[in-house]
This record gives sequence, structure tokens and C-alpha cells, in this order.
Amino acid sequence: MALNNTYDARLQQETAVGAGVQLLLLALLGTAIGMGVAGWLSGLAFAFATWAVLSRALHRSALRSFGPANRVTLGRATLVGGVTALVADSFESAPPVTLLVGLTAVALLLDGVDGKVARRTGTSSALGARFDMEVDAFLILVLSVYVSMRLGPWVLLIGAMRYAFVAAARLAPWLNAPLPPSFARKTVAALQGICLLIAGAGLLPYAAEFGVVLLALGSLVWSFGRDVAWLWHNARQVEAPEEEIPAAPAKTPELVAG
Repeated sequence: MALNNTYDARLQQETAVGAGVQLLLLALLGTAIGMGVAGWLSGLAFAFATWAVLSRALHRSALRSFGPANRVTLGRATLVGGVTALVADSFESAPPVTLLVGLTAVALLLDGVDGKVARRTGTSSALGARFDMEVDAFLILVLSVYVSMRLGPWVLLIGAMRYAFVAAARLAPWLNAPLPPSFARKTVAALQGICLLIAGAGLLPYAAEFGVVLLALGSLVWSFGRDVAWLWHNARQVEAPEEEIPAAPAKTPELVAG
């Protein structure tokens, strides 16, 4: 029991350090751009929520070490917290686009690093995969909010789609079944961040930005649609054998006599 408490204390220290780095980043952003109340509140809320949720998940997990891959993901989460603060601040003022794009670009580039680190160090875990996925999903949501201010509320569909899927899975449990690995799914997921980053940078004409984001949304709808269709077909296949098992034939007098 004492050993488990030691491991848990070390894991909690990791999350505390992450929260501290997040606060430091917010302080730097606040000093550099004079961040307003909305930016501070959003950044602090993200830092607290990340610390609380991750601490609880680590406490309930069987991990004995936070691991290098999770540290990379925690670093990405820190950058996402900075992006969240800048996007929230953009409702009151215009934050430096270069700073916003820079933080987002680094977060997207590190997206492929944590998985490789986990595989090379043999530290892959269900918690690490879920942590990585949640950070990705929230970054896409925040970026879609930022881009929607220029292109319209329809862009929010990109950020909301994953959360809508999670909500639907509560009503339809068959959506929770594991999906087979898919390179296409990973490509579409990566495309969302890249397209939103391009549109958010404001370097292209309006029509080009609209087309880029529309391409991202179309590919995401296709990807989710394909996965939902596969899950539905798989659920029907699992149920079919139980429904189609024929009743055992009654023995005829000849068979009994034999």
C-alpha cells in the first residue's frame, strides 16, 4: 500500500508541474499582449480542468510512471491552454495572429511525437491514448471557434462533431465498440488542424479559406459516417448469430430406436 501511495504521489507531482507550467505560460502571454479578463479566465479554467481530470484519471489508473510520452502530451496541453486563452481574448481584442499560429503549429507538430515516444519506450497505455485524443479534440474545438468568427458558425461543426459522437454513444452503446486501425481516419484527423490553422492565419483570400475549411468538414463527415456505418454493421453481425441459431430438431422415432 505504501508503495502504491508513493507512485500516486509521484504522478500527482507530474500533473502539478504541468499546471505550474500552464500558469507560467499564461503569465508570459498576459505580460506580452496585455491579455484581458476573458483570456485569463479561460486559460485558468483550462489549466484547472486539465489538472483535476488528469489527476483523477491517474489516481484510478494502474500506471506506476507518468512516462515520457505523457509528458509530451502534457506539454501539448499546455500549448492548447495558451491557444484557448488567446482565442477567448480575441472576443475582446485582436491577439497577435503570429503568436496564435505559432503555439498552434507547435501543438500540431507534437501530435505525432507522443505516440512514437510511447511505442519506442514501451510506455503505451489506454490513459495516454485517451489523454492524447482529448487534447487533440479540444484544440480542434478551440480552433473552430476562432475560425467561425471569420467564416461563420457552420465551422463549429468541425469542433463539435467528436463531442456529438460521444454524446450519441451514451444513447447507442454500440457506438462504443472499438474501431479497427485506419490510416484514412488518422489522415482526416490531422487534416482538421492543418486546415483550421491555415484559415486562422488569415493569409488566404476569403474564398480560399472557405474552401479549405469546407474540405476539412467534408472529409470529417465522410470519416465519421464511414466509422458509424462500420460500427452499425458490426453490431448487427454480433447480434445475428444469436438470433439466427436454429432450434435443435426433435429426434424421430427411428433415431431414438437406433
